[in-house]
Amino acid sequence: MSPRQTLRIIGAVELITLALMLANLATVHASEISRLLGPVHGLAYTVTVITAVLVRGPGHRVWLCALIPGIGGLLASRTASSEQLEQRLLDDL
Repeated sequence: MSPRQTLRIIGAVELITLALMLANLATVHASEISRLLGPVHGLAYTVTVITAVLVRGPGHRVWLCALIPGIGGLLASRTASSEQLEQRLLDDL
C-alpha cells in the first residue's frame, strides 16, 4: 500500500469519526458512542500526523496540513507530491 493511500484511508477514518461524534453531540448525546469514537478519532488523528511526518520529505507543507483536525489527512494526501512519496518508498527499500 502506498503512503498516499495510507494517508487517504486514515484521513477518511479521522473525518468519519469526527462527523459521527459531532452528529452524536447534536442529537442524542449517548455517552457510549462518545466513549467509543473519542479514542478511535484520537488514534486516527495521531496516526495521520505521524504518517505525514514520515512522508513529508524536505518540506513542511504535508505534515502541517495533517495537523488540521478532521480533514488534515485528506489534505496531506493531496498535498504530498508523487516525487515525495516515491522517494520515501525508495528510501525504505
